[in-house]
Amino acid sequence: MADYDLAIIGGGINGVSVARDAAGRGLRVLLLEQGDLGGAASSATSRLIHGDLSVLERRGFPRVRTQLAERDVWLKIAPHVVRPMRFALPGHAEERPLLRSILWLYERLIARSRLPPPETIDVTHHPVGDALKRPFGTAFEFSDCVVDDARLVVLTALDAAERGAVIRTGARCVRADRDKVWRLAVIDRGYRQVITARALANTSGGWTSIVADTILRMPFPKLAAVQIGQIVVRRLFDSENVYVFQNTDGRLVFASPYERDFTLIGSITHAFTGDPAIVAVGASDVSYLCEAANLYFRERVEPADVVRSVSGVNLVPDRGGLIATGDGSMMFDDRRGKPQLLTLFGGDFTTARLRAERAVSKLTPHYPMSPRWTANAPLPGGDFAWDRFDWEVVEVRDRWRFLTEAQALRLVGAYGKRVADILGEAKSRADLGASFGEELTEAEIRYLVTKEWARFPDDILWRRTKLGLTMSAEDRERLAAFMTKGV
Repeated sequence: MADYDLAIIGGGINGVSVARDAAGRGLRVLLLEQGDLGGAASSATSRLIHGDLSVLERRGFPRVRTQLAERDVWLKIAPHVVRPMRFALPGHAEERPLLRSILWLYERLIARSRLPPPETIDVTHHPVGDALKRPFGTAFEFSDCVVDDARLVVLTALDAAERGAVIRTGARCVRADRDKVWRLAVIDRGYRQVITARALANTSGGWTSIVADTILRMPFPKLAAVQIGQIVVRRLFDSENVYVFQNTDGRLVFASPYERDFTLIGSITHAFTGDPAIVAVGASDVSYLCEAANLYFRERVEPADVVRSVSGVNLVPDRGGLIATGDGSMMFDDRRGKPQLLTLFGGDFTTARLRAERAVSKLTPHYPMSPRWTANAPLPGGDFAWDRFDWEVVEVRDRWRFLTEAQALRLVGAYGKRVADILGEAKSRADLGASFGEELTEAEIRYLVTKEWARFPDDILWRRTKLGLTMSAEDRERLAAFMTKGV
């Protein structure tokens, strides 16, 4: 008998979503991630959960309808890390002349949504216009959502684990042999072991082709690598809006509120060659995003103002042989007498849950499993209504009175109801142990290490939180020393 029903290589959004879905249906699941969960492209996204207007322009009505349905699912099951926000698109008459019609259609597609409908606003008498250059008289405003991408990955993995999946980070599969079962050679913390599984899923993101070639040693269709990148600058506006800009080349660029004091500007995408592990936003990409922002914002953004850049690599089909699943791609190899091989790559966060659901359903002829379930089960900490988020913050501050409003907002936005697992019966900040800057405490670090697979300071500072943006060098050194001693 095999050790597991399904082994998964890769702990990005696709991998953890497959693990969650399969574990919840009763399969014995193992997920192997060579680095950290969401450590590559899944923590370098545009952080949007939305219906893509550019797809709607190309008359991709079914796809946008699916995206909007999934947006509402995420609001229901992850209200702490997926938050509704108004998107503002400043417009000129000559730009996207069909935009009014597109937004009208967008409103029809979301007729049952509880989010506010699209509208045209006069930016000269609206807070949205305060940060904009004066030539813009109107803007089109509509509702969509933003997401903390890396935290969504971790919470999905946590839910998978609580349903029985085994999650191993820092574990690399170096060889996979396909016999009556899959035999996987795994290096985990320096130790080599062989693990068997009845089925295997390759969800290794930018490494999908490399895994197929060097580990599975199987022919694989040619794929194209695409780099996506964003930059982070100091906050450019006070309104709680996402700005959508059209650059001179026709591309849409987003500027989003980011971690209270910053603005995320992106995305820039283009073809990529090289090692996905060392992808970075180049100087030309930084300049492109700065100039796009400068077309619209009063306050100029220069490359020297960039405090951080994030980038990752996705794969897209280059030619046939693939089954399209929304905006991602899937291959299912079900040869007679051989264990199944599932390959899933590409796509955005909006439809990740649905992609995983469809992928795991491919295994139903081979495994007795329960029905589809992920659309109605909240992620850890998300068992409250999305429109009660502010009340959750009030309740947290009422119970732990030593928290500032900003601290409570961050904690609820990261952990939801599970803030209690970190703060416990603390009566003062001192009860949470040592502090590392104004936000991070020993209690939170211990939770992240013992419950959420954090192993190194960067796992905490840049993925499970974004406190690396504000933490001093001295506090980072103290954090590294603390984690080296063992939590």
